[in-house]
Amino acid sequence: MNKKIIRFLWVSFIGLLALCIGVFSAITSFMVRQNNAALNRVVDTYMEGMSTQIQRHFETMVDMRLIQVGGIVQAIPPESVTTLDQTTRERFERAAAYRGFIHLALYSIEGEAEVLYGEDVTVEDKEIFLADMNNGDKLVTLGTTAGGETMLLYGISAGYPNDVGYPMSGGQRCTALVVGLPIDQINNALSLGVDSTLIFTHIIRSDGTFVVENADIASDNCYDWIRENGRNYGLEDIDDTMAELRQAVEARTEFSMVVSIGGEAGHVYCVPLPNTEWTMVTVMPRGVLDEALATLGNQRVWTALAGCSIIMLAMLAIFLVYFRFSRQQMAELDKTKQKAEHANRAKSEFLSNMSHDIRTPMNAIVGMTAIATKNIDKPDQVKDCLRKITLSSRHLLGLINDVLDMSKIESGKLTLDMELISLREVMDGIVSIVQPQISAKKQVFDIFIQDIREERVYCDGVRLNQVLINLLSNALKFTPAGGQIHVTLSQEPSPKGEGYIRTHFLVEDTGIGMSPEFQSRIFESFVREDNKRVHKIEGSGLGMAITKYIVDAMDGTIEVQSELNKGSQFHVTLDLERFEEREEEMLLPAWDILVVDDDERLCISAADALQEIGLRADWTLDGSSAIEMAERRHAEARDYHIVLLDWQMPGMDGIETARRMREKIGEDVPILIISAYDWGSIEAEARAAGVSGFLSKPLFKSTLYYGLSRFKEGAEAKNEADQEAGADYTGRRLLVAEDNELNWEIARELLAPYGFELTWAENGRICLEKFQASEPGWYDAVLMDLRMPMMDGYEATRAIRACDRPDADIPIIAMTADAFSEDIQRCIQCGMNAHAAKPLDMRELLRTLQGLMSPTANGPG
Repeated sequence: MNKKIIRFLWVSFIGLLALCIGVFSAITSFMVRQNNAALNRVVDTYMEGMSTQIQRHFETMVDMRLIQVGGIVQAIPPESVTTLDQTTRERFERAAAYRGFIHLALYSIEGEAEVLYGEDVTVEDKEIFLADMNNGDKLVTLGTTAGGETMLLYGISAGYPNDVGYPMSGGQRCTALVVGLPIDQINNALSLGVDSTLIFTHIIRSDGTFVVENADIASDNCYDWIRENGRNYGLEDIDDTMAELRQAVEARTEFSMVVSIGGEAGHVYCVPLPNTEWTMVTVMPRGVLDEALATLGNQRVWTALAGCSIIMLAMLAIFLVYFRFSRQQMAELDKTKQKAEHANRAKSEFLSNMSHDIRTPMNAIVGMTAIATKNIDKPDQVKDCLRKITLSSRHLLGLINDVLDMSKIESGKLTLDMELISLREVMDGIVSIVQPQISAKKQVFDIFIQDIREERVYCDGVRLNQVLINLLSNALKFTPAGGQIHVTLSQEPSPKGEGYIRTHFLVEDTGIGMSPEFQSRIFESFVREDNKRVHKIEGSGLGMAITKYIVDAMDGTIEVQSELNKGSQFHVTLDLERFEEREEEMLLPAWDILVVDDDERLCISAADALQEIGLRADWTLDGSSAIEMAERRHAEARDYHIVLLDWQMPGMDGIETARRMREKIGEDVPILIISAYDWGSIEAEARAAGVSGFLSKPLFKSTLYYGLSRFKEGAEAKNEADQEAGADYTGRRLLVAEDNELNWEIARELLAPYGFELTWAENGRICLEKFQASEPGWYDAVLMDLRMPMMDGYEATRAIRACDRPDADIPIIAMTADAFSEDIQRCIQCGMNAHAAKPLDMRELLRTLQGLMSPTANGPG
C-alpha cells in the first residue's frame, strides 16, 4: 500500500477516535440525567409497592384477629349464655388464652366494660369506638392498662343492634366483644423495624401523634418532626407540603413527598391502614442511593471510556487484518473460480456426451430409414430396419426424458401423484419391459417374492416404475451376456405404524461393478465413471440422480454395494401406505402342488404363497428329481394336481422335464411353465412337449390364485392359445382429436389394423361438434390431444362431460407428449379416464382401451 492510503487510514482512525470519545461523553451525560429521573421513579414504585405490601399484611393480620374474635363468639354463642357465672367466665378465659389474647371484655351500649380476662383497659377515642360498636362495625384501636402499657384492641359486634348479645352484670345490654394484644405485636407481625438503617416505618394517628414509632425521634408528633427537618433543609414550601399531608391523612388517601431527614434527602410515603383511623408513614433516606448513583455514574464514565478504547483497538485490529482477509478472499475467489470452471467443464463434457449419445440413435434412425428406402422391395430387410429404428427411437426418448426430469428436479417442480397401485401389476409391467433386452443379451433374469403381505398400496406408480426401470437399465447395460440379474421384492412391518408396510426392492447383477470412488458419487448429476469399460455404453449420467431424488421424495432410502468385476446391488426401501379395504378371500381346494426351480429362494417363497391359498406344496431344485417325485406319486395313485416347472434350469430345462414327465405320468396332470421370459417364443415347443399353460413370474399370491383357479372342480387346463389369440376390435369406433396431420396418420395406421374405425377431428371444437352430432353410443372412446388450437383437450373434455347425453361418460384417453406426473394428474382432474404418452406404446394403449370400453359382441371386453 502507498503512503497516501496509509495517511488516510491514520487520519480516519484518529477522527473516529475523537468522534467515539465525543459520542460516548454525550451519551454518559445523558444517561446520568436519565438515572436521576429513573431513581425517583424506582423509589416511588418501590415505596408504593412496599407500603402496599405492608398495608395488605396489616389488613390480613387484622382480618385474622377479627376472625379469631368471631371464633370466640361462635364457640360461646350469646344465646347459649344466660348468666356470666364462673363456668362461663372460665370458658371465655380459655378461649382468649388459646388464641393468644391477654385481654377480653364485654361492652354495653353505654360504654361500660365488664372485663372477663386480663387487666382493665382504658379505650382511646372511646366515643368513636362506642359509635362504631353500636353500629355493628368492626374496629381496631388502642387502649392503656392501669400500668401504662399500650394495648392493641380488636372489637366486633356481639349484641346490639343485631341481637340480644351476652348478659352483663346490672342488666346492661351488650354491644361488643373486645380483645387485646400487646402493641409490640404490630412490629413483630409487620416487621416494621427491620433494616432501620435504610428504611423505617411509623404508624400515626390523624393528629400526627405516633401509634408505633420505629426510630429515635425527638418529637412526639410526626408532622412537627417532618416540618422541622424540612425547615432545616431549607424547604420554603414545607408548610404548604405539610398542609397537603394533613389533608391526605384526614381524607385517608395516599401521599408522597421528598424532605430532609437528618440532613439528607429522604422519601416519605403515607398510606391509610384499613379498619383503623391510623396512617402508615414510611421514610427512606436517599443518601445511600445517591452515593450508589454517583458511584454508578463514575463507573459508567470509565466503562464508556474503556469501551471506546476497546472499540478503537478493535477497529485498529480490523484495519491490520484487513489485508490478510483480503488475501484470503482472493484465494477463495480463485478456488470458486476453479470450481465454476470445473462445473462448466463438467457441463461441457455432459453436453459432449449427450451430443454423442443423442447423435448415436439419431444416426441409426436416419441411416436405417435411408437403407429401408433403398431396399423398399425387400420386405425382410425393411422389417429389420424398422425394428432397429424402433429401438433407437426408444433409447432417444429415454435420454430426452432423463434430461427433462433432471430439469424439473433442479427447478423443484417434480411432484408425486400418490394413487392406489398393485405391486403385482408393477412387477409384471417391469418384466414385460425388460424381457426383450434380456433375451437379446441372453442374460439370466429372475424375480423373487418374499413375505408379501400387502399387494395393493398407495404410491406414485409412474415414479416407482421409473426407479425400477433405471436400476434395471443399468444392470442390463453393465452385465455381459450370460450374466445374472435378480430382482427381490419383500415386505416387513413399518416403523411408521400399522397404516404402512415397509417394502424392499433389491436389484442385483453380476456385471462389471463399480469402484469405491465412483460409488460415493453415483447419485450426483451428470456423473459417469471415467473408465474405458463404460465409454462405449450409452447413458446420460442422470438416471441415478433422478432415482435418488424420487426415492428421497417418497421418504425412502437407496443404498448401493458394488465390487469391481463381481457386480452391484441396489437396495431401495419405501414405507408405503396400506390399502385398508379387505381383499377377497383367496382359497383353493387342498391340492398337492409340485414346484420345480433351480433357485431355492423361489421354491420356498412359492411354496409359502401356495400354502396361504390353501394348497400343499412340495418343491425340488432340478428336473430329474421332479420326474422321480411325480412318478412315485403316480405309482401310489395320488398324482400331484398341478406341476409348476421353471423354464430355464441347468442340466434339464423345463420343456424337456415336461416331455419326460408326460412319458411317466400321462396327460392327466396339468403342467405349467413358470418364467420371467416371453411365453410366445417357446409356446409351440412347450405345448408339443405336453405343457398345459404358462404362469409369469413374479409369483405373487394373487398370480398363483388366479392362474390356478381355472382348475377348480376338476376342470382341465384350457389351451392358452385360445386365450391369447390376437385381439379383434372390428366395428369399434374411435374419435381422434389431433391437430397435427402426421400424428393423425400415425394413429390411424397403428390402430386400423386392429379393426378400429377412426374419425379425425382437427381440434377440440371440431371434436366436440362431431361428438354432439353423433348418435348416443356411436363412438366407443375418444383419443384426445391436449395442445390444440381453437379449443384444447382439457376444455373439450369438460365440454363433453357437460353434455346432456347418456354417453357423456364416454372413455376419453389423453394422447399427448406431456408425460410428467403432474400432466397425468391434470388430465384425470379434468375428467379424462387415462393417459397415453407419445410416442404411442401400442401394447399399453390397447390394454387401456380394452379396460375402458364397454363389452360388445365383436370386440374384446
